[in-house]
Amino acid sequence: MLAALISFSFFLLSVPVTGSSAFETKCLAFKPEKFVPGATRNVLQYVTANTTLSFPDNVASCNRGTQAVAANVCRVALSIKTSGHSNITFEAWLPEDWSGRFLATGNGGIDGCTVGIKYEDLAYTSSKGFAAVGSNNGKNGTDGLPFFNNPETVIDFAWRSLHTSTDAGKSLTRELYGESHSKSYYIGCSLGGRQGIKSAEKFPGDFDGIVAGAPAVDFNDLVSWRARFFTITGAVGTSDFIPATAWKTWIHDEVLNQCDTIDKAKDGIIEDPTLCKFDPSTLRCNGTSTTNCLNDSQVEQLKTIFSDYRYPDGTLIYPAMQPGSEVGAVDRLYAGAPFAYSEDWFKYVVYNDPSWDASKFDLEDTIAADKLNPGDIRTYPTSLPGFERKGGKILTYHGQQDNQITTFNTIRWYNALKGRRSTEAMDNWIRFFRISGMNHCNSGPGAWVLGQGGNAAAAGVPFERETNVLKAVVDWVEQGVAPSYIEGTKFVNDTVSLGVDFTRRHCKYPLRNTLVGADFKNPDNWECK
Repeated sequence: MLAALISFSFFLLSVPVTGSSAFETKCLAFKPEKFVPGATRNVLQYVTANTTLSFPDNVASCNRGTQAVAANVCRVALSIKTSGHSNITFEAWLPEDWSGRFLATGNGGIDGCTVGIKYEDLAYTSSKGFAAVGSNNGKNGTDGLPFFNNPETVIDFAWRSLHTSTDAGKSLTRELYGESHSKSYYIGCSLGGRQGIKSAEKFPGDFDGIVAGAPAVDFNDLVSWRARFFTITGAVGTSDFIPATAWKTWIHDEVLNQCDTIDKAKDGIIEDPTLCKFDPSTLRCNGTSTTNCLNDSQVEQLKTIFSDYRYPDGTLIYPAMQPGSEVGAVDRLYAGAPFAYSEDWFKYVVYNDPSWDASKFDLEDTIAADKLNPGDIRTYPTSLPGFERKGGKILTYHGQQDNQITTFNTIRWYNALKGRRSTEAMDNWIRFFRISGMNHCNSGPGAWVLGQGGNAAAAGVPFERETNVLKAVVDWVEQGVAPSYIEGTKFVNDTVSLGVDFTRRHCKYPLRNTLVGADFKNPDNWECK
């Protein structure tokens, strides 16, 4: 059934399954705006399992027009003021079959979508019994224009939206169910991974367990690192521009030729790219090779891409892109056009100047962005004493062929966080897993399905700690059972209905996977060493 005050459009596209009339009555009588300061109600709705919601007003760039709902939930949508000039759009999906757990979801890119946020994650986590919340992170759509001359929206984006959503969600959970949550969790990837780390730094009491995938830590330098690629590759059609077909075929083939079998398996996956010392000079044209080869300038392009970004004195700004990621990275980072997220960040946040020209990006822009540190978004803690002291747990993971954020930066951050401490001391509260063959947060040739969010493949893996990162952090928090590995799943053509192609146990850093048997698709033939 549907109730309620609705300030934006949505539809029920499928016939729901009947739920509990008592919970439905409680939901529809709920007055959520009473319990959240500065809140205005947009939606109050009882939604039953197997309903598909439609969001016709959602910004097209968000690509979230519909969402299947997997459990009976009380859906609450609010607009919450965060300052005199800013507000967030917030949603809570409160399941009828509540486990007692609370969970907040993250965002991605420079995301913020009209009617809430990652509905797929709200649906996924509420189906597992979590009282789940999300927000638009203070802005609508995936471009940066809402930041223009609005520093309060930047603050929402940097940290305030998640904290506000968490406070609001916990209050609504308590009021609807008549009791407080037992444990509090967070899950997010990319920008969402950064949000989780920022929360542990700034609000250590907000969550007991955090899943932070491919975290966009050192955010200011990440934005600059991405902006720089356009100045390296040049625009499409310029004399030294390398087309996507070259990156996806013979350049990638040569990367694999040099590095695929370092782990003893010829499987098209570079298990540990830190061991891959790719030399692009082997692709240089010569007297006998004039096709499928690179001129001197193009060889230098590759060397620059696969080298650290540094200040003139040698100080590291941001690590190199890892080899193996080029098949995906060429679609956005090496595409011969400005990387949109970075371009918008400089235009509307760093300089408040829509005329800023991405083709003229240089080191001074890097310095300006990091010095400004808009909204305190940097997020590069070298200690998290409050979170560690309270007994919080962080499970972080990163795909080893991430095509948007180099995995080398998460290694760098983990090592900075570790400092002189032992791995055993770190293992008490934070564990980092390198996921071979995973692109940015999902997809790729490897065993990348880890239960890391509401993608279609997540439903195909059991909600068990060995195979699901969310369940792994829950059991770590609640039972004291820390994950020693995460077993990823690769479905045939990434389609659950076609069955499992192979699984692989991804090692806890600093261990790495090495093939010790003949069949690389057999997880028992790999060892963490």
